[in-house]
Amino acid sequence: MTATELSKGDRAITDLDDVRRTLSLKLSIVVRVMTRRFEESIEKVASISRSKFGVIAVVSRHPGASQRLVAEALDVSEVTAGRLIDRLVTDGYLQRSTDTADRRVKSVELTPRTKDLLDELAYIAEEQEKLVFDGISEDELQMLNDLIDRIQDNLERGSTA
Repeated sequence: MTATELSKGDRAITDLDDVRRTLSLKLSIVVRVMTRRFEESIEKVASISRSKFGVIAVVSRHPGASQRLVAEALDVSEVTAGRLIDRLVTDGYLQRSTDTADRRVKSVELTPRTKDLLDELAYIAEEQEKLVFDGISEDELQMLNDLIDRIQDNLERGSTA
């Protein structure tokens, strides 16, 4: 079922459980479609997988990140994060260096080559965001953002209410 098929005829949903279930399904579909489109775009432009892009995104936000931090941020094992980092080092997107605070820890940093890639990916993301949020006002975007923050808070607390 697509997001379009799901939205047809559901405007009259009055049962709160049905509304919640429908919204949950719609959110899932929207995220899946957005992710797939972004992945297809980055693979065309940079020939880079979503997993590798995830590592680059974490390291760009946390220069000098450890393998453990990357693993935690991506919710993967340290072994998986290590393999992805190794591939990105081999591809020239990342470099490892010894952590100054703990010589046993290798920190990961972006290479100059990665700056160009990030600029390209930022452009792709911006174009996708324009498409996704077309026709939605600034006030509506802020309201949606606030609602999603509340949903995220509920999930983090483990709330089912």
